Amino acid sequence: MKDKRVYIQEVATRDGFQNEAQFVDTDAKIALVDRLSACGYAKIEVTSFTSPKAIPALRDAEAVMHGIKRHEGVTYTVLVPNIRGAERALSCGVDEVNLVMSVSESHNRTNLRMSREQSFSQLRDVIGVVKQTKVAINVSLSTAMGCPMEGDIDQTEVLRWMERFAAEGVHGVTLCDTTGMAFPSQVCALCSDALAQFPELELTLHFHNTRGMALANTLAALGAGIDRFDASLGGLGGCPYAPGATGNVCTEELVHMLELDGYDTEVNLAELLSASGSLPRLIGHDVPSQLLKAGRRSDLHTMPCLSNDGLPEQRAFATGV
Repeated sequence: MKDKRVYIQEVATRDGFQNEAQFVDTDAKIALVDRLSACGYAKIEVTSFTSPKAIPALRDAEAVMHGIKRHEGVTYTVLVPNIRGAERALSCGVDEVNLVMSVSESHNRTNLRMSREQSFSQLRDVIGVVKQTKVAINVSLSTAMGCPMEGDIDQTEVLRWMERFAAEGVHGVTLCDTTGMAFPSQVCALCSDALAQFPELELTLHFHNTRGMALANTLAALGAGIDRFDASLGGLGGCPYAPGATGNVCTEELVHMLELDGYDTEVNLAELLSASGSLPRLIGHDVPSQLLKAGRRSDLHTMPCLSNDGLPEQRAFATGV
């Protein structure tokens, strides 16, 4: 549907930076969040209130949250793993907390070192604390479309966990393709059933581009009626349990595609590309973004000089077929 509003939610400063070996300076994190806040996002996942020992890259969570400039209309969310993390986050005036567990038992034990029931019990306690405030609660269900250890995840299992969290009073659920195993027809079926069964929940899709299918899966989710998507500037991110993972769906590539198809994201693509171009300096390496390398479809180039025979004077290859 043309001109339909699609809400873009940035996760690079949490999901992206937590995977980086090079620590991004606190002031640089704050400056980037401030820069992104002016780009037109619906939501920015700023940081994680996980133990600094577990994720040293985000050990400055309080300083970052206290240092950023809030923009009206932008929701500032943070990842919270337990009650202690929730207390730290609430002291910083966050708009939303994001809780995470895996639908896959194997992935949950590998990633969080506990069973799914133990995770649910811990997160239910967090929900109880946060519900005493006005802060919103979102739950991200990892491996909702495939587990690298278990394979396919039964859709009924995904919906069962959504039901359990909906009963606890959360306002939103994010379905995560954590290791890039999703495919379009699967995405369409899951999204259609989730929207039908939980019309009161704010549903978000979180795709990884591990197998190059993130944009195709986005189109499938759009067709099913989803209008909220997580994305990561430059395509940063990934999962340590997905060999060869290239990161999350790239924000600028997602916005570029949506704009070409007539969707309204309210995101300034030129500013996004400029911000993405600053990432290699911050993290010490190149980023996956193809749009950053090739430019937008509308970025035209000067015609090369031709020789007397009408061919380019300098040719790197014989044909472009």
